[in-house]
Amino acid sequence: MSANAGPWSGRRLHFIGVGGAGMSGYARAAHALGAQVSGSDASWSPYLERLAADGVLQASVGHAAENVPGGADVEVVYSSAVPAENLERRAARERGIPERPRAELLAELTALRRTIAVAGTHGKTTTASMLVHALRGAGLQPGWLVGGAVGGELANAEWGEGEWLVVEADESDRSMLSLSAEIALLTNVELDHHSTYGSLAELRTAFAEFLAGAPSAVIWDRPELLELRSGAVTAYDLDGVTLTPGGSSFTWRGHHVRLEVPGAHNALNALGALEAARLAGAEDDGAIAGVAGFHGAGRRFQLLGESPRGAILYDDYAHHPTEIAATLAAARTFAHRRLVAIFQPHLYSRTQLLAREFGLALAAADVIAVLDVYPARERAEDHPGVSGLRIAEAAADSAAGRPVYWLPTFADAEPVLGGLLGEGDIALVMGAGDVDQLGRRLVVR
Repeated sequence: MSANAGPWSGRRLHFIGVGGAGMSGYARAAHALGAQVSGSDASWSPYLERLAADGVLQASVGHAAENVPGGADVEVVYSSAVPAENLERRAARERGIPERPRAELLAELTALRRTIAVAGTHGKTTTASMLVHALRGAGLQPGWLVGGAVGGELANAEWGEGEWLVVEADESDRSMLSLSAEIALLTNVELDHHSTYGSLAELRTAFAEFLAGAPSAVIWDRPELLELRSGAVTAYDLDGVTLTPGGSSFTWRGHHVRLEVPGAHNALNALGALEAARLAGAEDDGAIAGVAGFHGAGRRFQLLGESPRGAILYDDYAHHPTEIAATLAAARTFAHRRLVAIFQPHLYSRTQLLAREFGLALAAADVIAVLDVYPARERAEDHPGVSGLRIAEAAADSAAGRPVYWLPTFADAEPVLGGLLGEGDIALVMGAGDVDQLGRRLVVR
């Protein structure tokens, strides 16, 4: 328990959207600090199951006004995916209960600890998870708030006993600008969240503001990234990497580092994590041992199992063309007969603007299957004519005759993929929606 826990012990916080990776983490932290927590989400999720199993809270599935606790001391915290017309937010307003965006609570939490904030368009969750393992390997007992389970049977969040807190800094809703960070780590910058940022220049301005708020920064050694920082900076880059099936090795500050996660992109993530750990006072050998024992974050090249006919399936959160390309390249390091990409687009706006780029990235696979869009917070009627078919067509244009399947629903996809996947195949189920559920249906239980 933190020495700063006192003011939290009398608080009552109700989290709307608590089944998400971020919000469930904030609920864990508030509970650890002594607050009374409750919450709800539109549907069941593994995060809800684990919150209940760990005694944090029993969430309500489905939104209803009666989910909001009574009493004058209640505060409602809502995720960026929860609109103002949500039944519980409306009930809170009618009863005079304060409504707070998640960014406000995150700002409070990061003010309690020395914070390392990991930002970037790609690699945040994996890099932050590696950093947690590096700090733990060095005996620093960090806390963390990360957008996925950090691996090693650890949850997506823990308050910890040490002085450091590792936080995934999210640019999608600008909540990264609310953080109190002592060390900022920036992995990369690409335009992605098109409903939030109208241009790459606008996004770069936001990242520059994020970096300006931290006394120290660790940044991938690229001129377009380094120019976003004015002040102390540690630049990092790979100087040679040996890729092996399921892992890699490289040299960092004279030390040999061996990883058990595949791909050059993960070697780069590890470098950033090691540099940030070093700034936080972690001893090199312990930090290296920590990342060497990292076997992957939740939904990041996560092994699902084997199909009835012998294909090996992995689940990955990749939902941007750059991420898909990196994930497929990592998969190529494994022995395989065919590499099969199964992709569920996430958001209509992203699909509309990046369909061609998605097609080019997916064309690196031997067989491609595209599902329809997972809408998340968007509505189909606001994006007429946009569907996953655009990406399937773009993939077919780039695939040089390799097979491309348009399988809009799980009901369409399951029988086709069940018959298609066979011994020697590696299949990657990719997307930020619920496509992992399809992956689990395709493996032997």
